[in-house]
Amino acid sequence: MNGELIAILEQIERDKGIDRNVLLQAVESALVSAAKRVWKDVDPEAEIKVELDKETGKIRAFAGNKEIKSKDFGRIAAQTAKQVIIQKIREAEKDVIFGEFQGRVGQIVSGSVYRFERGNIIVDLNKTEGFIPKSEQSIKEEFHQGERIRSYVIDVKKESKGPQIVLSRTHPNLVRKLFELEVPEIYESIVEIKAIAREPGERTKIAVWSKDEKVDCVGACVGMRGQRVKNIVMELHGEKIDIVRWSEDNNDFVVAALSPAKIQKITFDKEAHRAQVIVPEDQLSLAIGKHGQNVRLASKLTGWELDIRTEETKEEKEPKEKKETKQKKEKTPVKKKIELTALAGVGAKLSDNLKEAGFDSLEKLAKTNIEELSKIKGLGKKKAEGIIEEAIKLTTETEKEA
Repeated sequence: MNGELIAILEQIERDKGIDRNVLLQAVESALVSAAKRVWKDVDPEAEIKVELDKETGKIRAFAGNKEIKSKDFGRIAAQTAKQVIIQKIREAEKDVIFGEFQGRVGQIVSGSVYRFERGNIIVDLNKTEGFIPKSEQSIKEEFHQGERIRSYVIDVKKESKGPQIVLSRTHPNLVRKLFELEVPEIYESIVEIKAIAREPGERTKIAVWSKDEKVDCVGACVGMRGQRVKNIVMELHGEKIDIVRWSEDNNDFVVAALSPAKIQKITFDKEAHRAQVIVPEDQLSLAIGKHGQNVRLASKLTGWELDIRTEETKEEKEPKEKKETKQKKEKTPVKKKIELTALAGVGAKLSDNLKEAGFDSLEKLAKTNIEELSKIKGLGKKKAEGIIEEAIKLTTETEKEA
């Protein structure tokens, strides 16, 4: 058994990449427990040690400084070593897989569709499985069992049953990584992806910029006869991709982001971070896009809230807004101010006392109570009650008139 154990450990180290010392320590620890079960006559307080020779695989056990031998120990030791090795292999494999994929978060992995489970796509990643939740799937894509699939790793969770690798087909960075794989200039950091706006399965807008003036950033991403971008579109099952040139100039960047529509004029409101874009009448639908998709993606890409209008609709809107503001002002009721002296029994002096106490309007008098009002100099409870009643009456009448 001894030589066989070492041979098994060496093979596991080669095949599984698990450090043999980790396995040896685990076996020794388990054999200590096994020894305690076998040797009933050994002092329970005695320290049990098991030594496993790394070269020969010979096992020796000690209680304190005394070596103990038992015919049963060899058999139990073999069974225990086998169980521990199997357990440790499983644990170590989980740790290796977790470590490997933890380092691949934010990267693309390739696999094949293994099965479908409660809306999730289970992907065979060779050493382990990953899954694409329904929320990370494009409604425009359909996969079949056994089909090859590339996904973006968004998270790796460590759980008792093994690492849970969460994948995505809808994350904007999936497009970013596909471009890095397809376009050498991006991988070599000559061309930089500045921004991405994506509606999975429909359309993606990507803004690129070149560090080298001699390299055309858009041309590099499109490729010879459009082959590079075609490969990415094929990978995304027909999702359209617009590649635009990034610019520090907001005007130029917004114009590029709204392409292929032609722009007449852009007015920026930096405080509201909004831009009004004027386009020719025949370009309006193109600028807005189907169901507003073009302007929505351009807004995400540039970071500006874009308001698309023609010159005619702009002129129509401005007078309308002014008219609405005027009408709103005219409709706003103006409350008639009634002095406190209009109340029966309230002269100029009592009016001043009421105002000093904070009761400077009929509304405040109507909302107070007799106890509070009667504290004011020159007011008894009966008179305070009368003032409150009259204040309520006058306030009600004023609101009806308004």
